[in-house]
Amino acid sequence: MQLTTFSDYALRMLMYAHAAGNRLVTIEEIAGSYGISRAHLMKVANTLTRAGYLTAVRGRAGGLKLGKPAEDIRLGDVVRATEPDFALVECFATDSQCVIGNCCRLPAVLRRALGAFLAELDKHTVASIALRPKDFRQVFDMGDDNRRPAAR
Repeated sequence: MQLTTFSDYALRMLMYAHAAGNRLVTIEEIAGSYGISRAHLMKVANTLTRAGYLTAVRGRAGGLKLGKPAEDIRLGDVVRATEPDFALVECFATDSQCVIGNCCRLPAVLRRALGAFLAELDKHTVASIALRPKDFRQVFDMGDDNRRPAAR
């Protein structure tokens, strides 16, 4: 199983916002820091904002910040909100054409495995996986003043 790039970016965006503390961060800043597509991050930010994980502030001095404490954002919930589906095999899909689907025992095993995967993610929060703000600033060359990172 592999998470989509969308979920990967969502988790990275939340970690970045956490490291920024109360400072608003921009999509442009996050995209530049990670070296990823601004357009794609806009979609991710929209999803995270709608789900309440980020708060968006509009206007010239606007940006993004965590919508709730990092300790309250469970990774499993974020992945559930950002993954399009968890169809690990064809028989999980509603239009499955698998000829052994009605007697196969594999789906039950894979459903338990998926449940265990999500249960493990539910044990962790953005706060528990994020770098300390000081370390994050060093990685992204943000310096001690906690302003925008240097261009890469």
